[in-house]
Amino acid sequence: MASIKSKDTSIEVIFRKALWKAGFRYRKNYKKLPGKPDIALTKHKLAIFCDGDFWHGKNWDEDKKRIKSNRSYWFPKIDRNIKRDFETDRDLKLMGWEVLRFWETEIKENLQGCVEQVKEAIFYRDVGVEP
Repeated sequence: MASIKSKDTSIEVIFRKALWKAGFRYRKNYKKLPGKPDIALTKHKLAIFCDGDFWHGKNWDEDKKRIKSNRSYWFPKIDRNIKRDFETDRDLKLMGWEVLRFWETEIKENLQGCVEQVKEAIFYRDVGVEP
């Protein structure tokens, strides 16, 4: 597991390049915020996380049935990650930040749609309206 990257993963790089091309400027792994968001648009107070499907528990109730080995390790680990993501989102929202989370498969399959969601979040945030 030492070779598992926590920053500059392939999905983060792909997403950042698409945001840069769309004209967005951002901070990477912004240490001043809880959870060190993968991408932080400080001007708009928007924190973006690019979550790996397995590590962050996408469809966790279904996927946990497929894990056959070392269940006593993986179940608590993924459950902790899910809980930590929830707490990070809560803390950021309490600080006045908007939080967007994108799944790995979502970025790979619909990159432009993810960029559009960022644009929409910024628009609603700047206008002061809830989407």
